[in-house]
Amino acid sequence: MSTHADANALLAEIEGIGVDHDRGGYSRPVFSPAELELRRWFESHATARGLNVETDGNGILWAWWDVPDAGDRRGAIVTGSHLDSVPGGGNFDGPLGVASALAAVDVLRDRGIEPVRPLAVAVFPEEEGSRFGIACLGSRLLAGAVDPDRVRALTDESGRSFADAASDAGFDPSIIGADADRLAGIAAFVELHVEQGRGLIDLDQPVALAGAIIAHGRWHVRIEGRGDHAGATRMADRQDPVVVAAETIRSLRVHTLVVDDARGTVGRVKVTPGGTNVIASSVDLWMDVRHHSEEAVRRIVSEVTAGTERAADAEGCVVTVTEQSFSPTVSFDPALRDRMQSVLPHAPVLDTGAGHDAGVLAAVIPTGMLFVRNPTGASHTPAETAGPEDITAGVDALADVLTHLLTR
Repeated sequence: MSTHADANALLAEIEGIGVDHDRGGYSRPVFSPAELELRRWFESHATARGLNVETDGNGILWAWWDVPDAGDRRGAIVTGSHLDSVPGGGNFDGPLGVASALAAVDVLRDRGIEPVRPLAVAVFPEEEGSRFGIACLGSRLLAGAVDPDRVRALTDESGRSFADAASDAGFDPSIIGADADRLAGIAAFVELHVEQGRGLIDLDQPVALAGAIIAHGRWHVRIEGRGDHAGATRMADRQDPVVVAAETIRSLRVHTLVVDDARGTVGRVKVTPGGTNVIASSVDLWMDVRHHSEEAVRRIVSEVTAGTERAADAEGCVVTVTEQSFSPTVSFDPALRDRMQSVLPHAPVLDTGAGHDAGVLAAVIPTGMLFVRNPTGASHTPAETAGPEDITAGVDALADVLTHLLTR
């Protein structure tokens, strides 16, 4: 294997891994064969570059460029992203940051850079939360932002627990949790990511710096009714949870539209038992709500919940709403952003509505982000993309930032 490849070539190597022939795009949930294959791909490339690879107790991969005779890894600079995906996602959300980090290591070495502090390329598991429902799960565990016992008990759609799935994949779920010592050794984390929106398209720029991540959360809504026969049960006698679910979805859209720049989504609905000629016994759906104002997010969810409960009472159903995760508005470290902007003076600063591991880690260490232009503006879909020249520009921008941080 060559030890020098640009990010475009690296991404081309993995374009056949985790292809979803039903949905289109890629489905790479955590601990799946596709995600594990991608982890091996990363380890292979990191090892070929002479990086020292380790996996911590939370399943986070760390590939270290150590400083000779330093004695420890204090004051480290970390970059990287994730390799898992949403169902039917693109090949750039996550992998672009990982491939660009590996390529940036090549650029630094080509430039003859001799770091005075360690560099690590990190790969965080379950960033999307597509299997166990909590986004940025690896970074949340690292930062102590989620209870390990709760995580071990999480289940996927098949009923498989996180603990069992982790064990099957070769990880020890008994040791997950906060790692204060590791965090204390990190001076800064810089994540490169494909832009999930149209900011750079409208500005005609290839690369941007992150300003803030807007507040966002996920809520599980369970509606329980009474299953029955679609033909033998009169409309007046029904306790149909699908009717209540429909009101929830409608209500979320109504209450989100009246709040400027809010976003509300129901992207997943599970009807049980799911027969065409069967009145459902239960419906599970998941709401995703986002806005710059945390109070606005909470208010939207409260209004939708109240409407759902009224609809459930009228239909004779029972509703349970559970908050799965919530991330307040994150403003990235201003001192780090100033340093990044001194290196990239022409890069605009953009806020984002998408969550990231860098956003979670911002509560405990200085973090920053770079965004690379996405010509379609679409993400979490096969339409997500990035142009070869913009990808190269992103690698160069990351290498410039890392050079600044590693040599001072």
